[in-house]
Amino acid sequence: MTNFRAAMLASAALLSFATPGFAAPAAIGTWGVDLSARDTAVKPGDDFWAYANRSWDARTQIAADQTSAGGFLDLANGAEASVRTIVDGLARSPHAPGSAGQQIADSYASWMDAAAIEAKGTAPLKPWLARIDAVKDRAGLLKLFATTEYFAPVRIGISPNPADPTVYAATVSQGGLGMPNRDYYLKDGAKYDAFRAAYRNYVIQMLTLAGFSEPAARAERIIAVETRIAKDQWTPERSRDVTQIINPMTRAQLTALAPQFDWTTTLTNAGLGNVETVIVGQTTAIAAAGKLLDAVPLSTWKDYLAFHFIRSHAQYLPRAFDEADFAFFSKTLRDQPAQKVRWKRGVALLNTSLGEAVGRLYVERNYPPESDRQMGELIANLRASLGERIAANAWMDAATKREAQAKLTAFDPRIGHPVKYIDYAPLKIVSGDVIGNAVRAEQFRWALQLSRLGKPVDRGLWGMTPQTVNAYYNALQNQITFPAAILQPPFFDPKADPAVNYGAIGAVIGHEIGHGFDDQGRRFAADGRLRDWWSPESAKLFTERTTRFGAQYDSYEPVPGVHINGALTMGENIGDLGGIEMAYGAWRRYVAQHGEPPVIDGYTGDQRFFLAFAQAWREKRREGAVREQLLGDPHSPAIYRVNGIVRNVDAWYKAFDVKPGDALYLPPEQRVHIW
Repeated sequence: MTNFRAAMLASAALLSFATPGFAAPAAIGTWGVDLSARDTAVKPGDDFWAYANRSWDARTQIAADQTSAGGFLDLANGAEASVRTIVDGLARSPHAPGSAGQQIADSYASWMDAAAIEAKGTAPLKPWLARIDAVKDRAGLLKLFATTEYFAPVRIGISPNPADPTVYAATVSQGGLGMPNRDYYLKDGAKYDAFRAAYRNYVIQMLTLAGFSEPAARAERIIAVETRIAKDQWTPERSRDVTQIINPMTRAQLTALAPQFDWTTTLTNAGLGNVETVIVGQTTAIAAAGKLLDAVPLSTWKDYLAFHFIRSHAQYLPRAFDEADFAFFSKTLRDQPAQKVRWKRGVALLNTSLGEAVGRLYVERNYPPESDRQMGELIANLRASLGERIAANAWMDAATKREAQAKLTAFDPRIGHPVKYIDYAPLKIVSGDVIGNAVRAEQFRWALQLSRLGKPVDRGLWGMTPQTVNAYYNALQNQITFPAAILQPPFFDPKADPAVNYGAIGAVIGHEIGHGFDDQGRRFAADGRLRDWWSPESAKLFTERTTRFGAQYDSYEPVPGVHINGALTMGENIGDLGGIEMAYGAWRRYVAQHGEPPVIDGYTGDQRFFLAFAQAWREKRREGAVREQLLGDPHSPAIYRVNGIVRNVDAWYKAFDVKPGDALYLPPEQRVHIW
């Protein structure tokens, strides 16, 4: 099962506010920027990311158990260590059965007992594989497809209804691939041939370890099915187009689209028997998946189910399964040399299965209430800045501006942590039952969603845990959410120069606000409804700007032979551009209130603002991880989130005296200004 709402969520990073002046030393350098990270031999106008970060890049090694290095990962490592401290403390205390302490402690201890997992061998798999083996017909197959624990060529979920976000609706979307993206199955070239060969070996290995006969022949058939699914799937850029993926259908219409799935029975098996309207995503892909049910033998579908159950639970099985899974997905696809140590993976397991129970304890220990006030102040400044920019916008007509201002006014920011946490009491955690605990956690999450059907949408629900280093915008609720774990240095530092906090966290909070006005978010109204509130002329002028912006990104080639997909990354790129423009406007409002800041270490306030922005995106990734990002991730690689943005910002040219002939220089008429 999946939550269709993810198609309407856009997540990135954020930061916070600063008090007037700054009290040196800040956590980074003396005023908030790492001057040793720069390469001053590089002209800012030629490569601003390198000017700000190249020395850091040269001296920084990506840890063997990671695919990247940078500020976000540093914070994530810190949150991970904090959770470990919490869990270690719980392990030393007695807990009542069914309490959060018992659940967390027993789940983690069961995972950490690798010797016990090894001793059990494949026995924990047997009940789940026996259910597959017992399938005798299409009806039995569809029953497993409708459950949370088994893989399926389509995904069933629950989401607020885009036509009325105050109520929930069932959703159906494409799914069914083992590799991360359809391009891994379909793209030409020696690199992708090697990936496909490695995947074949991986499938064979998993089936062999589980004791299946003729693993090579079964693997060929499984991969053939997935390749056919891949050919019919929509591209990532098409799948983010809300005008195409939001298709309300009655059960009868869905049955006409893909009758092979027997939707009345399938929805009933999933617990959705009373649902009348289904929001259907990639219509042609779902229809094609239905035809595959007729074309592919039942025995092959059973092999497909068995392999994917083993694959998706490999980390809970003996070491050989776990290492095979790591070797393909992390080492081969993402170039990660070494597996993370077990405790780190145990923390990730807890964050998935008991995330808000852990988050509640994390917040108690790590989140000062003062952060709420500072975040609220910065968000208010960013909101005012965007309001001014909308009012001064030369390409929007008055009626569209009024709608845009209404949407901005209606923004609902959530900061730090949920007001009400999820109650995990119904989730049974059994000491030593690692796979069982994982499956019951999956079932618990689905049961929780089912329990909300027929009730008003709960706007207090969070899509991330407080210990997550990230942020997101939810178009269906017109909400921006900032978890506690990101609200600290290097992104926000109360001792840092205000210009730094505005350029770093201000730009990324602006990014999240900007998602409400990106190429997809703009289609939702102030109340979260999918509604066209744009005049035809304003929409046309918006599209002209985004088309030119997308062409800029299409020209960038981070990995030889793989360009950024301007259509796929459009929303995030608009968020980045709008974010820095909003943050700069807020920064100049601050300056108007407090006076022009002094020059520090040779940098004006505006220069410090942009330098902080560039260092906020201080990241390096392994080539395999970048390739995967380019094929399916809507975010551009970090260097282009700096260089691709500042070259469109007039204030950056003035701050660093960027002139014609500089590599990043764009003539004023070629710069894109959206918000």
